[in-house]
Amino acid sequence: MVCKPKTSHCGEHFRRMTNLVCKILVTEAPPEAPPIEVEPVAGAVVDFFGIVRGSEDGHEIEGIDYEAHREMAEHQLAKIAEQAAEDFGLKQVLIHHRIGFIAVGEASLFMRVCSPHRSEAFRAGQWIVDELKKKVPIWKRPRFKAGKQPDAAHRAAASG
Repeated sequence: MVCKPKTSHCGEHFRRMTNLVCKILVTEAPPEAPPIEVEPVAGAVVDFFGIVRGSEDGHEIEGIDYEAHREMAEHQLAKIAEQAAEDFGLKQVLIHHRIGFIAVGEASLFMRVCSPHRSEAFRAGQWIVDELKKKVPIWKRPRFKAGKQPDAAHRAAASG
C-alpha cells in the first residue's frame, strides 16, 4: 500500500493496515499529543517529545534550524513506522517532526507508539528515534548565541 497525502499542504499521511494506524507529519507547527484513541488490545501507550537542548557541542545555542526534503522524509518515516509496527507488534505509530527554527526548550519531535505490552512499546520508541536519526533526510543546523559559536579549530578537533 502506498501512503497518500491526506492534505497536500501539511504532508500528513494516514494508513490503516491490519488494525494498524500510522500517521506521519513533517510540519512547521509545534507538535502536540493528540487524544489517546486506541483499540482494546493496546495495553501500552508511550509518548515521546524530543526537546531542543540549550547547547550543541558544549556551546550555548538559541535553537536549531531544521530542514528536510519533505517528501523523502515522510516516505522514510512511513517505512520506519511500518517496520516498527511489524517488528514490535504495534497497533499505532504517530511521528510528527517539526521543521524550521525551533527554540531551546521547544519540541522538535513527537512520537507515539501503542502496543499490547509496555516492553515492546518502549523498545519500539527507542528504535524509531534511532532509525529516524540515521535514515530520515532531516538536517539540523544549530543557531549559536552571539559570541558562543565554536571556532573552526574547535569544530575540526571535535569532529576528528
